[in-house]
Amino acid sequence: MKSSFGSRVLVVEDDPALLRGITDNFRHEGFQVDTAEDGERAIEMAMNGSPDIVILDVMLPKVNGYEVCRYLRQENLTTPILFLTAKGEESDVLLGLGLGGDDYVVKPFRIRELVARVEAILRRSTTGSNGDAEDESFGKFVLERRARRLRTKDGETVGLSPKEYDLLDYFLRNRGRALSREKIMLAVWGAAAAVTFRSVDRFVTHLRKILESEPGEHIETIRGFGYRFRNGAPKDAE
Repeated sequence: MKSSFGSRVLVVEDDPALLRGITDNFRHEGFQVDTAEDGERAIEMAMNGSPDIVILDVMLPKVNGYEVCRYLRQENLTTPILFLTAKGEESDVLLGLGLGGDDYVVKPFRIRELVARVEAILRRSTTGSNGDAEDESFGKFVLERRARRLRTKDGETVGLSPKEYDLLDYFLRNRGRALSREKIMLAVWGAAAAVTFRSVDRFVTHLRKILESEPGEHIETIRGFGYRFRNGAPKDAE
């Protein structure tokens, strides 16, 4: 598995002092660091600089962080994105994650926490792409683990955010098992992530819209507990 040491981080922050502090600390930890101070430059560097992860402030000149994330995901860039923001309300967390963000750190934060979050995201993304890389079929879809991509059996690529991919991969690796919201949250986002059970429910709803022609076709709700990905059997009669 690839180590986070030497990974390339793109830090997008318009506060010069904070940008310098993040940059210095990540370089001290062995990361390669590129920087941008506005949203337009962030898009350019993310698309052309091949970062392993983007640390993205929300309140940016020219184009805000949410719109940067939206654009990158629309362009099918699967690079992990970690949001930085002074906003800690649940709605802001859900918005960032719903647009395709992988994690969310609220200012002020400890630099060690930020580094730990980045390392955790990089471990999950490299494990997901290198371990157990067999394709897996369900319904009309095929999950291609080596490419971290979902496609139909007719060969059409289905757009998933990185976190939607991770959630689907986790469900498929645990077909037929009852999974609590807490277990899903820990496995997909990690213990330090700023997400809640509501965030898990929202991501499951998004995934269902992509995968299912009728509710519960693939993902079954277990009331008061969590979810179960159906193990290839037809949906139970209501």
